[in-house]
Amino acid sequence: MAEPVIDADPRPAEAAAGLPSLLSLQARVAEVYRDRCTAAFGAYLDAMQGASRAWMESARPTTPVQAAGDALTYWIDFTQRLLLFWDTLRQRGNGWLAHEAAGKPPLLAFRYEVVADARRFDRPANYALARIVPPPGTPVDEEKRPYLIIDPRAGHGPGIGGFKPDSEVGMALRAGHPVYVAIFFPEPVPGQTLADVAQAEAAFVRLVRERHPTRGKPVIVGNCQGGWAAMLVGALDPETVGPIVVNGAPMSYWAGNDAENPMRYAGGMLGGTWTALLASDLGGGVFDGAHLVDNFESLNPANTWFGKSYTLFSKIDTEPPRYLEFERWWGGYFLMNREEIRWIVDNLFVGNRLAAGNAEWAEGQAFDLRAIRSPIILFASLGDNITPPQQAFNWIADLYPTTAELKANGQVIVGLMHESIGHLGIFVSAGVARREHSQIVDLLEYIEHLPPGLYGMTVEEERVDGRVRYDAALRELRVEDLQRLQKYARKDEVPFAAVSRVSDLNAAAYETFVHPVLSAWLPREIGAWSRALHPLRVRHWALSDLNPALARLGPVADLVRGHRVHRDEAGALAATERMAAAGITAGWDLYRQMRDAAVENLFYTVYGTMSVLAPAGEAQAPGQAAGAPPAPSDAMGRISEGGFTEAAVRAGLLISRLGRGARRLSAFKRIRDAVGRDVGLLDMPADAAAELIRRQSAIVDQAPERALAALPDLVRTAEERRRLLDILDRLAGRLDLAPEQRAMIQRFHDLLAPAPEAVPATGPAPRRRRAG
Repeated sequence: MAEPVIDADPRPAEAAAGLPSLLSLQARVAEVYRDRCTAAFGAYLDAMQGASRAWMESARPTTPVQAAGDALTYWIDFTQRLLLFWDTLRQRGNGWLAHEAAGKPPLLAFRYEVVADARRFDRPANYALARIVPPPGTPVDEEKRPYLIIDPRAGHGPGIGGFKPDSEVGMALRAGHPVYVAIFFPEPVPGQTLADVAQAEAAFVRLVRERHPTRGKPVIVGNCQGGWAAMLVGALDPETVGPIVVNGAPMSYWAGNDAENPMRYAGGMLGGTWTALLASDLGGGVFDGAHLVDNFESLNPANTWFGKSYTLFSKIDTEPPRYLEFERWWGGYFLMNREEIRWIVDNLFVGNRLAAGNAEWAEGQAFDLRAIRSPIILFASLGDNITPPQQAFNWIADLYPTTAELKANGQVIVGLMHESIGHLGIFVSAGVARREHSQIVDLLEYIEHLPPGLYGMTVEEERVDGRVRYDAALRELRVEDLQRLQKYARKDEVPFAAVSRVSDLNAAAYETFVHPVLSAWLPREIGAWSRALHPLRVRHWALSDLNPALARLGPVADLVRGHRVHRDEAGALAATERMAAAGITAGWDLYRQMRDAAVENLFYTVYGTMSVLAPAGEAQAPGQAAGAPPAPSDAMGRISEGGFTEAAVRAGLLISRLGRGARRLSAFKRIRDAVGRDVGLLDMPADAAAELIRRQSAIVDQAPERALAALPDLVRTAEERRRLLDILDRLAGRLDLAPEQRAMIQRFHDLLAPAPEAVPATGPAPRRRRAG
């Protein structure tokens, strides 16, 4: 692991000290760049050596006759593969044209019906609320908590949350929940802003709540850009929004690690937001989502320019259906208004203002994430180079620098980390849906009964009778534990404040000198031409039946499929092909690593120097909390208030805090089955139950011994005390408790067993005589 590029926060005093600080920074940047280049060349040589070893192991010796036969079948197979490969690209182009002609509807694997169209709202937006029609044989309970899934509007169209039967939509339907999706249309309503979109999505949540006035508020699931959109809705209307699930969503855009997350440097290397404004002006006042998709593809040139195509070629007999299904979604490019992309880039990509509480949705009115009262589940992956875990989690420490502040605000946050899946795999992988998303759905049944705090969630696998079963485990963490995601304690985020200042200057200059000229002289029609000729679109329509060279390929490909000649995969030529493919991939990877190292080196050279020589100004320092700290809890003043339910919850919390292990979902289910109705929480409104748990949790956290001593004040009759002790004994018989937890149950018996037959409910608790 390389040493930090930025060793310490640049202070004005250091800048005044002069040259030594700047020289130290430049020396460190050069050292990191040298180390990365050396590592890149080492990785390339290792890959080439591995390819050579694989070739020698797989290419078996042959006689001249066998070699001739291998060559004949290989080249026949190669020619057939090539024809089928181009025919698949032709089918991709035809599918793209058909999808465009149909208006680019959502690519959901489920039927749906539109419930509300935001284009007809008082503040219109190009969004609509759709209800998923359950497939035959999938019963849905209308009394269960409904789900609303918000897909990303980041270049592509909607549908990623329900792209397959095994998906977020599919898992919620199988659990019996009504499911809705927030879909959107290809072109924005003229003049719409991100505030209009957020208001429309908040209206959708209210409508879903009205359609399902059950005990639980709607669950909001946000994917990627839809994740921070879900958080905006939660901040706008906290009284209506239920638990929020945020999948792969970048909330802290400055965060990441060097040599891992090159996308975070893009804003600085482009000079800030002015390039997005220029692209919008050249598009006739509309920003083309194909530009965003192009950025994603540039992250991994080996896959974009070779790997994806070679995978299709090498698996041409089985891969086309999966390839065409994915490309149909990946190739659907949607548009944004100039005002929308400017807000996103200003406040999120470059400004990083959301967690700081400075992202305004109206003049003088900013989104306040502290206003969210619902539990939040964050799902990220260590293998995601588009939204690294630091971007998904760092906002927690920005809002709540300490665990005490998080709990004082009554917030429940659960973090789930995948070890390796890429960004898109978080949403479209069937395996992730069956494993992680199914457990998230199970957790949402119980999450509002968790005491405030930060939890880490892991999904464990076991085989029972030959079948795979999953169980989730929750471990309470501290906000301070998030530092383990960082290499440099976030000191490497300091230069991004300089990027924000440079961006503001460049954008102001662009708006003053360039935008008036372009808006006056460029006709709006030029935008349609520029979009049609975007390279990502050209590769679709140019490789379709519109191309005379490919129009007649279909019948030939059908003939080839009926007369396939398969090569010998163990032959020398097939092994040589695989070695060449590995070498090409390694070469592209070397280029990517060298490019990313050069970009990172230039970024820290330029903006690190600015940070050393100039004070940080008004930019929020990494890790600094936004807004005022929450008011002190009044829970201790109410330590003797309440009844049986409060006593049962307090007793459960006192036992739980002594446990060293994880809290398993299977244990939650056993507890609910055994005593759920007896405790009384299930019969309460969700908000009231959550508030009760927050209050009792604060009492137990602040003064556990006083909380224990005050239990007799809550259960004052012999019947209530017997009921409480019976519940605790039943749980002890069903759960694997630690010795100290069983000792706590015995203390409850000692404290509550000698109860009088009746105590006046309004009078003080009786005094117990001390032995002796």
